[in-house]
Amino acid sequence: QVQLVESGGGLVQAGGSLRLSCAASGNTVSINAMGWYRQPPGKQRELVAAITGGGSTDYGDSVKGRFTISRDISKTTVYLQMESLKPEDTAVYYCYIDRLWYPMAWGQGTQVTVSS
Repeated sequence: QVQLVESGGGLVQAGGSLRLSCAASGNTVSINAMGWYRQPPGKQRELVAAITGGGSTDYGDSVKGRFTISRDISKTTVYLQMESLKPEDTAVYYCYIDRLWYPMAWGQGTQVTVSS
């Protein structure tokens, strides 16, 4: 079993910054990737950022150049540095972990609200 603990969400003004954290614990062996999806109200869930076990990264087109995903040396905690936030970034952000031989697991979600 694995659990994901998210933190860092909240309310921020447009143009501001937030830093999300996601710490995985339990069965974290053989991690293929960790990252973040987000889901605005009434819209489809979309990939925000991902980092693979080898360290390569991927970003959604709408956040490239503004968001940065990183991880600690353990590879079990990931961070999402969010800069130049826009009202369109308002969503529930979900951390995920993809492990070999296990179903994808999700965090509880954290609300990010960007006011104009």
